[in-house]
Amino acid sequence: MGKLTVRALRAVLVVVLVGTVFVQAGMVWVLVSGSDPEDGTLPLTALRVITILGMVSAQVAVVAVWRLVAMVRRGTVFSHAAFRYVDLVIGAIVAAALLWFAVTAVNAPGQRDDPGVSVIMGGIGVAILGVALIVLVLRMLLAQAVARDVEAAQMQAELDEVI
Repeated sequence: MGKLTVRALRAVLVVVLVGTVFVQAGMVWVLVSGSDPEDGTLPLTALRVITILGMVSAQVAVVAVWRLVAMVRRGTVFSHAAFRYVDLVIGAIVAAALLWFAVTAVNAPGQRDDPGVSVIMGGIGVAILGVALIVLVLRMLLAQAVARDVEAAQMQAELDEVI
C-alpha cells in the first residue's frame, strides 16, 4: 500500500471522525439543553438518538480501519491480531443495519399513504447487511492468508533445519 493511498485514506477517516463527532455533539446538545425546535416530539427525538448511535457505529468502524491500515503499513496485517479489528468493522456494520431498521420502524407510521417508502428503506437495511457479509467473506480470505503464512513459516523453519 503506497504512502499516498495511506495518507488519502487517513485524511478521509479523520474527516469522517471529526464530522461524526461534530454532528453527535450538536444532537446531544439539542437533546440535553431543551432547545429542541420540535419540542421533543417522539419521532424526532427517537431519530436523533438513533442517529447518535449510528455515528458511534461509524466511529468504531473508522478506528478499526485506521488500525488495520497501520498494520498494513507495518506488514503485520496477516496475523491473528487483525481479526479483532475486522470483527469490529463487521459488528459496526451490523449495528448500523439494525439502527437503519429502527429508523425504518420509526418512520413507517408516517408512510401509511405510501408504504413503498418503508419497503425501500427495508431494502436499504438488507443492503447494509450485505456489506457486512462481504466484509465477513473478506475476513475468511484473511484467515486463509494467515493460515498460509503460518504454514509457510513452519516450512521455512523445517527447511532451515535441514540445510
